[in-house]
Amino acid sequence: MTDFKFHQTDIPGLIRISPKYFADERGYFIKHFEKDVFLKNGLPVTFSEAFESLSCKGTLRGIHFQTEYPQGKIVRVSRGSVYEVAVDLRPNSPTLGKWLGFELSADNKEMLYLPEGFGSAFLALEDNTIFTYQCTDRYSPKYETGIMWNDKDIGIEWPLHIIDELVISNRDKNHQSFKEYCLKIKND
Repeated sequence: MTDFKFHQTDIPGLIRISPKYFADERGYFIKHFEKDVFLKNGLPVTFSEAFESLSCKGTLRGIHFQTEYPQGKIVRVSRGSVYEVAVDLRPNSPTLGKWLGFELSADNKEMLYLPEGFGSAFLALEDNTIFTYQCTDRYSPKYETGIMWNDKDIGIEWPLHIIDELVISNRDKNHQSFKEYCLKIKND
């Protein structure tokens, strides 16, 4: 098996992970997690919950985060592909409001670690895409919120040119703006 590779990004704490895997004519075998290796690389090893979603092509989910019980997440795709976006929403971060996008797919097997305080969003690039995530804290609907997926101040460059129809929930269409979020954290 090849070793895990941890790739630092331009935003401190946001880490792209290439997992261990072995492939041959039968298919592949993959290891997504190894406690000691993750600890050595500064990543959490205690997860509270794990989730999976199934999305049709064009589904856009996010930008989601929790104001209390913030969740660090390791995200990956086990079928299909997504354009995953991580937005730094940590109040005292020098990169507050900065975003990075990554293609995560069943083919490239890449994973992404988003530390606590990041917003997460993705656009499904294929039908029947399965997106999984492990979270460091529990899901708390009372504290779940979001920022508009197309907020002009954040300026995410979504690959919409490859999407025929965008599918967004009403909740995601009505999230706060980045400016509104910044006013709230300033007043707290």
